[in-house]
Amino acid sequence: MKEAQYYKSEEEGRVKCLLCPQGCLIKPGQVGICRVRENQGGTLYTKVYSKVTSAAYDPIEKKPLYHFYPGRNIFSIGTNGCNLHCRFCQNWQISQVDAPTETMEPERAVELAVRHGSIGIAYTYAEPFIWFEYVLETARLSRQKGLKNVLVTNGLVNREPLLELLPYIDAMNIDLKSIRPGFYRKICCGPQEPALETIKLSHTRCHVELTNLIIPTLNDQEEDLRELVDFVASLRDDIPLHFSRYYPCYKFTIPPTTPAILLKAREIGRQKLKYVYIGNLAGADYNSTFCPGCRQAVIVRDGYRLLSQKVHQGRCQLCGEPISIIGS
Repeated sequence: MKEAQYYKSEEEGRVKCLLCPQGCLIKPGQVGICRVRENQGGTLYTKVYSKVTSAAYDPIEKKPLYHFYPGRNIFSIGTNGCNLHCRFCQNWQISQVDAPTETMEPERAVELAVRHGSIGIAYTYAEPFIWFEYVLETARLSRQKGLKNVLVTNGLVNREPLLELLPYIDAMNIDLKSIRPGFYRKICCGPQEPALETIKLSHTRCHVELTNLIIPTLNDQEEDLRELVDFVASLRDDIPLHFSRYYPCYKFTIPPTTPAILLKAREIGRQKLKYVYIGNLAGADYNSTFCPGCRQAVIVRDGYRLLSQKVHQGRCQLCGEPISIIGS
């Protein structure tokens, strides 16, 4: 195990973790909410440094990132643990319980990314911020090799560690679970405001796309959707927003989101945002990128497959309108 960053000693051998807003006060021999930061004799250690549960060469669209090197693959790795306990978690087998791991030192991760022609490394599957020490070191090495670094995250991190990591991050997909703080408290067991602050800061430092999983009866009301869209539009109208279809998983048995709700969410989003997508629902129309100028499909996708692209050097090849896509 490796000593963790961002903590301070307290009385009676306890330590206070300062990595994320949960602010766990951890007794000797105990772990924080994330399950991976452990107090051993008054020193906080990370249990998952270089421990990998999952590794794959994924399409960048799977993150989902639709405006960052479209059509390319990225070496994707993840570990155990999460600092939220969402009752609908889609990756609960590694985020909420411990799956078997293999050791992959940062040098090895970078080597594997280079060997297979990946554009970089995505830290994903479970929550990358609770893997902070490993992500930071690997991202530094990755950047030295000219690779890109991507986070797929809930955004629940304190400002200081975020600022330390951001110079090495090229893109993020941040899961904005609801515009309502009560949803975070009751359904996810954590605070909402820090996620909003991460979005506000990160979109000024790297490419950011947002995902909102729409769960029937919980965060699918029109008022909720409009307020979420208003928040995104208040930052920039060209931040891509992915409304994603929920399916029953982990502790939730609520029926899947209906296509009608997803289409309504996209309609609301398009009133103020240039790029709005529907995830987990088959159909090229839902995943394709449309030019905000001529309204034509300039990137056509079938699931994670890119079928055609009419964007060159950040402009629509049909009308010349600027398209905010990196790596086109």
